Amino acid sequence: MADIVLNVEVRERTGTGGARVARREGLVPGVLYGGDKDPVAISVKMNEFKKALYTGKLLGHLVTLKYGSETQPVIAKAVDMHPVTDTPWHFDLYRVDANQQIKINVPVHFQNHDAAPGIKRGGTLNVVFHDVQVACAADHIPEELVFDLTGLDIGDSVRVSDLKLPANVAATVPADTVLATISGASSQADEDEAADTAVAEGAAAESATEEGGEA
Repeated sequence: MADIVLNVEVRERTGTGGARVARREGLVPGVLYGGDKDPVAISVKMNEFKKALYTGKLLGHLVTLKYGSETQPVIAKAVDMHPVTDTPWHFDLYRVDANQQIKINVPVHFQNHDAAPGIKRGGTLNVVFHDVQVACAADHIPEELVFDLTGLDIGDSVRVSDLKLPANVAATVPADTVLATISGASSQADEDEAADTAVAEGAAAESATEEGGEA
């Protein structure tokens, strides 16, 4: 069973106007969609939504939606925040069955930086992807995927195949996808120089094309 329960109200008014009215009443507007049913405009009390959000177990997790005496499992797919006040502004919930197989992005965290010889010698951990999409049951979504950097040296890479995934959880991206690398100062400089060269060559080619077109 999901840890978080969201008590929702159904909004009679939809669209921008309906969302504005909900916010004035101290509610966070949202949408429930998915499955074989039509989308439904809903809302949750601001203080209750904030409490659920700040647990860190709302977004991307299985949540119990409660409407009166009815309950159903949902996934919190997205939460939009106000750009100035940073308060919850809108949210999306996706209908699921608790045992339904879904695809969802799970954050990847790297630990034991001090035990990586490459980093201890001045190397840098360059993270390419901060999350990985996995397939799993809706009620068994991992909180995070953790990779131990112990023993990694300059020039080493971390790939999807290196992750230790929980039972019945599978990555949906290619196993050889690079998630992070450890590079030294010189190699980082080479990478930066190569990137600058590519940009310069692209700009020169574009300029030559424009000049040829004008002629």
